[in-house]
Amino acid sequence: MNRRGALLFAAMCVIWGIPYLMIRVAVRELAPVTLVFFRTAIGAVLLTPVAAYRGELRPLLTRWKPLLAYTAVEVAVPWVLLARAETKLTSSLTGLLIAAVPLVGALIVTLTGDRERLGGRRWIGLLVGIAGVAALVGLDVGQVDFVALAEIGLVAVGYALGPIILSRSMSGLPPYGVVASSLLLSALVYLPFAATRWPATSPSAHVIESVVGLAVVCTALAFLIFFALIAEVGPVRAMVITYINPAVAAVLGVTLLSEHLTTGMVIGFALVLAGCVLATGRGVEAIPEP
Repeated sequence: MNRRGALLFAAMCVIWGIPYLMIRVAVRELAPVTLVFFRTAIGAVLLTPVAAYRGELRPLLTRWKPLLAYTAVEVAVPWVLLARAETKLTSSLTGLLIAAVPLVGALIVTLTGDRERLGGRRWIGLLVGIAGVAALVGLDVGQVDFVALAEIGLVAVGYALGPIILSRSMSGLPPYGVVASSLLLSALVYLPFAATRWPATSPSAHVIESVVGLAVVCTALAFLIFFALIAEVGPVRAMVITYINPAVAAVLGVTLLSEHLTTGMVIGFALVLAGCVLATGRGVEAIPEP
């Protein structure tokens, strides 16, 4: 990996490790639907002109049905569930739980009858990963909100379904167009809900900084850097960032928000990563940006 590739890689490791921290801060004063509206609307305003300039919006018109499905499972539903969950869960635990997305993806591929079925090695990976998730929450069960855990579970399912829809129904579509359209559609959906949950008072500076950071850095800028990274080092090597993002989320939560790093989190994360490597057979698959 050359210097440019290394810099892009390091940037993505950090950028997609910090959203959990920012979400945790933002939902202290903003309703989840309002946060998601701000994030998607600002991201759409920044990325839609880029996609239009590159001529990447028109090709989506013939694939509007899978685009709507992708938007729902990858952005609109997961992001609001993630924000709701982080009103109860720490940002560090949330980030580590999302690391299990490749396990969910591997299981979905098998259950839907795809030709790429799991062999014995991959079933072992699934079991190891499930044990890791159990360790993440089970060793500290008294401190965990089970409704929030269910929401994170649904987020993981959505994040796993998104790449499957892309590969099966949207292959060949321009990436900037897909991302910009997904953000714009989600913003339009959440506009009326956000209007009813508008904050009565002006949010604090920390919350405003978190919202702007989520939209500008962790969404718009992140996708620009991510596509540049793929062009520089290839998609397989680019996906290695997914080993590091959850660890960054945990470190930031512990150091900046004084969250507790528990034994269950350490053991569970190690098992989840091991399970991902075994279950996917090629290393950790893409974990969508939170």
